[in-house]
Amino acid sequence: MRHQVSGRKLNRTASHRKAMFRNMATSLLVHEKIRTTVPKAKELRRKVEKLITLGKRGDLHARRIVMKGIKDMDAVSKLFGELKERYARRPGGYTRIVRIGQRSGDAAPMAQIELMPAGKKKKRKKKSSSKKVGKAENNPDE
Repeated sequence: MRHQVSGRKLNRTASHRKAMFRNMATSLLVHEKIRTTVPKAKELRRKVEKLITLGKRGDLHARRIVMKGIKDMDAVSKLFGELKERYARRPGGYTRIVRIGQRSGDAAPMAQIELMPAGKKKKRKKKSSSKKVGKAENNPDE
């Protein structure tokens, strides 16, 4: 049983997984979109959302926590500058995963993970139901 066991192992050692997600998170913050497999994208989303939340906090302690995970200073400065301003009013959901088909070599399900554009989440409008037409309007004979 897997009670309270979170995260995917992705058939890698812990050090390989840690290095891979560091690199992927850095690339996502710099380029704002990357292509990868669906399981890696879903796991990367958890890591990056936490990093962006720390970036929104903006204090020294948050910066030091982020710098433990991301070694590229350009990515860190972008996180604490541009992305902090972009997501200042957004309560979460900073990334989007779009499935883009299968990889041609091994048919692995591929996805593109990207940072959301600026602005708030838009609320969906409910579709209004059409008015029911009475018998008198339908039938001119009556």
